Amino acid sequence: MEICQQSELYKQMETRDFYPHPADTIELRETHISMVFLAGSFVYKIKKPVNLGFLDFTTLENREYYCRQEVLLNRRLTQNVYLDVVAVTFKNGTFHLGGTGSVVEYAVKMRRLSDTCSMLQRLSTNQIHKKEVEALAKILARFYNTATAERQVNDFGTLEIIATNCEDNFRQTAIFAKKLFDEQLFKIVRFSMNSFLHRHKQLFDNRIKTKKNRDCHGDLRAGHIYYTDDGIQIIDCIEFNDCFRFQDVASDLAFLAMDLDYEGYDRISEILLNAYVRYSKDFNIFVIINFYKCYRAMVRFKVNCIRLQAKDLSGAKRNRLLAGMEKYLNLAYQYAMKFTRPMLWVVCGMPASGKSTISEELANAFGIKVFNSDVIRKKMFGSIMPFETGIYSNGATSLTYGRLLLLAQEEIEKGNSVILDATFKTAHHRNEANLLAKDMDADIMFVECVAPENLLKKRLLLRENKQLISDARISIYESFKQQFESFEEISDEQHIIVYTQNLLDECMQRILNYDFSKPEQIRNCVIHPLKYSNTFSG
Repeated sequence: MEICQQSELYKQMETRDFYPHPADTIELRETHISMVFLAGSFVYKIKKPVNLGFLDFTTLENREYYCRQEVLLNRRLTQNVYLDVVAVTFKNGTFHLGGTGSVVEYAVKMRRLSDTCSMLQRLSTNQIHKKEVEALAKILARFYNTATAERQVNDFGTLEIIATNCEDNFRQTAIFAKKLFDEQLFKIVRFSMNSFLHRHKQLFDNRIKTKKNRDCHGDLRAGHIYYTDDGIQIIDCIEFNDCFRFQDVASDLAFLAMDLDYEGYDRISEILLNAYVRYSKDFNIFVIINFYKCYRAMVRFKVNCIRLQAKDLSGAKRNRLLAGMEKYLNLAYQYAMKFTRPMLWVVCGMPASGKSTISEELANAFGIKVFNSDVIRKKMFGSIMPFETGIYSNGATSLTYGRLLLLAQEEIEKGNSVILDATFKTAHHRNEANLLAKDMDADIMFVECVAPENLLKKRLLLRENKQLISDARISIYESFKQQFESFEEISDEQHIIVYTQNLLDECMQRILNYDFSKPEQIRNCVIHPLKYSNTFSG
């Protein structure tokens, strides 16, 4: 169609007579790629004949194809919303929906959803409760589990592709520095994301290996989610470019989590992520989610930068875009601070309390090294001796802990987080770890593994007559218990208590979901007893 014909079509679509059903009110909502007509109980979406590089709607054939793709793909997360693709015809100087004239356009026909049902609207009026957020998380977990995970989808989850996408964002927005924003935060975010990518190749490779890259939604935002009488409806997935949907599920989910944070609903974001992990068992998402939230914030930051170049902006709209741009950059900076600084994890507790099991899981989750005091002690001294003598004397113990801290220092100097797996029974050794973290400008977290006494003794008894790296047995329990000093010198902000009679998954979710960026938050996150998991061996 010619431009004048398009204008005439749009004009006719704003009249009641155009529609073969009641349409008392007609509302036009325009985006950069679509004309959307809300007519009575239905919505008709026309794709603009534009080529933006990442999409091409310039031919009628392409517009029809992508209309059909939109219906097909969006039916994955909706029920009775995406109804059909309707031809727009032209006959005797008039446009018609359907009809026998020449086909000049195609429209996606949808059932109209009330604005009052949108997640954003309901959040703004405090009408969304925890159980409804958890229901959304369950739907997303099921969707990602069944979405396509073919080889071509994995290609978009490689470290190289992700790094390219990140750098494209920075390159395309760097030209606006000084003119639209202060460079300082921008440079910090850029460095932080590049550093994370450089240090975590194994993490991204593992996401591919475990099939976490799927054919996702691509534009998962609170404004695209509706709570209706027919259930939760999630609309407007990206149909025009597969590479915007083919991604790690963490990236898709991060868009919604970031959007909720941006709108001031960070508590809802937290509930969503917790519930999602509970349903999906994808615990590693906590390790990578802040990186992807940072990436998503920078994408929105870039969009605002580009929109600010339009020549016909009103003063009010320009100010809104500038404010949004600044907010997205600040949000990206906050996320970057969460994943940038190295973390010294001190996993400690009584013998048989589950330290090594927790340490191994943390190491797998983050792709970082764990140093075990029993392994180090025997590498240094070789022989097995009775408790508190030989390699277990105070002198040997001091040398062992000194070696542990030196190995941790070497990792932190490389910019890596690291895990120390040892009892850390004395305040002196814990203070030494604290001092190292302070000197190295690293964060530190003590994960104290605790279990009921009868369970600790049971685990120690199971070790009898077994060749294990740890020499701790039931005979040393009472003596060790008397020597174990309470954690009075460690602040709540640096101390997580984990009761290891719980399932390992429960323990790891609480540890990995902990928000280490909020020093004012009480971090003594006790997991109350649920049930004993045989996966803990001490």
